[in-house]
Amino acid sequence: MDTFSLARLPTPVQRLERLSAEVGAEIWVKRDDLTGFGLSGNKVRKLEFLMAEAKAQGADTVLTTGGLQSNHCRATAVAARMMGMEPVLLLRGELPEVPDSNLLLDRLLGARVRMCTPQEYRDSRNEILAQMADEVRQAGGRPYVIPEGGSSGLGALGFVAAGHELMAQDAPDFDGVVVAVGSGGTLAGLAMAGLDCPVKGVAVCDDRAYFAAEVRRIAEEAAAIDSVVLPPQGEAWQVVEGYQGPAYAVAEPHVWQTIAKVARLEGLLLDPVYTGKAMDCLLDKLKRKEWSGRWLFWHTGGAFGLFGRGNELVEP
Repeated sequence: MDTFSLARLPTPVQRLERLSAEVGAEIWVKRDDLTGFGLSGNKVRKLEFLMAEAKAQGADTVLTTGGLQSNHCRATAVAARMMGMEPVLLLRGELPEVPDSNLLLDRLLGARVRMCTPQEYRDSRNEILAQMADEVRQAGGRPYVIPEGGSSGLGALGFVAAGHELMAQDAPDFDGVVVAVGSGGTLAGLAMAGLDCPVKGVAVCDDRAYFAAEVRRIAEEAAAIDSVVLPPQGEAWQVVEGYQGPAYAVAEPHVWQTIAKVARLEGLLLDPVYTGKAMDCLLDKLKRKEWSGRWLFWHTGGAFGLFGRGNELVEP
């Protein structure tokens, strides 16, 4: 499968010494926040496959969609500019008077942005994206559309490769891998990689049934492209719910306490949208003795999600 090299790989695997001592279990981290690609974390793994296809098809414009502060949309804009393409984004929400965080970077990169309401996003984002692609064609451009989160079968192959990367590294055996789930592609890829431990995908929005269905859909697409197989849900992979909080990108006080604790013990920056919720789940499960042993936390990046959120910070 063709890829376009964008990331510095492999990313390191490190033991979190002080956090492990505090919780009484071994916690390691896969540092996908260090992919070295526009500070874009794990998103680049999917984009290496997706942007290669865009290039092969002769695209000059890349369109994608996400929330107002989407890490994926910002990463796509970076990748597009690195490859000499125009980024076009469909974002959910309302434009603030002054852009900040990922939206500021979208603007800096010169991405063309169209806004939609949460209901429009939920009900018809793919139709709106298709209309936007038609507009690019009518203007003489050659569009390539990337779905939300890059979570297609092709994008998920980036995390099949990531799982193989992990298995080739000098790392110990793990009792499980924990990763945040916001669109399903990362979990699907790791589940198909054939790791020798279960992958626990922590839902940061929606619920277990929704993401399980998304993982299966993505895996079916991936199987049509490459010889990958999704094992049955259960021992190999599962979606963990109960840590979503009130809404997507809304973190409860205990999540902020976890973010602050990890920063002060390990100098590791988590965000309130994805990694903060996933780490909060891991620490809670260990505290309750529901999980034990040695665990790998897959750090997907997203530190820009901290900016503009200072009024929510809760001391640990």
